[in-house]
Amino acid sequence: MKRILFILTSLYIGILAAQAANLYWNVEHEIDPGLREISFGDMEGLSDKVIAERFADFKKEQAKMEQDLPYPGGESAGDAVKRAFPVLERIAKGPEKQVVVVSHGCLIRSLVAHILGINLAKLGIFGKGMENSSITELTYDPELDQFRLERFNDYAHLEKYPELLRAAWVDAEN
Repeated sequence: MKRILFILTSLYIGILAAQAANLYWNVEHEIDPGLREISFGDMEGLSDKVIAERFADFKKEQAKMEQDLPYPGGESAGDAVKRAFPVLERIAKGPEKQVVVVSHGCLIRSLVAHILGINLAKLGIFGKGMENSSITELTYDPELDQFRLERFNDYAHLEKYPELLRAAWVDAEN
């Protein structure tokens, strides 16, 4: 069995988090663009308030969880899975026994939904937000060529630091 740990980071600190982790582990690492966050297209860089105003119709349709809608000018969860899942399979079938992947919330949710066979339109069932630095753990069984979800959005290691949790600094998440 191979362990694959996904550590969630914000879009802007992903590379820094990977480099910081590598100071501790001192192992080979790579940056693979296939594991970047889903493209939010026209919404990128906008505040929650602006998104709520400009993209109200999109957000309303997305909340229904009936279709895997692409973000306006961006990707759908299915688009993200098409580029990221082959990378995950390559990692899983590689020689390492354990791998740490630093990535982002929508991508992690999309991959987990795909692995569990959940309709990608239903990503909202995974909750509104994932904690930065949370751990999502997959195992891969090469004999069955199968992934298993061992833990999702685990942030127990942060509970001693409530100021780091989303509730302390995020009003709303899109």
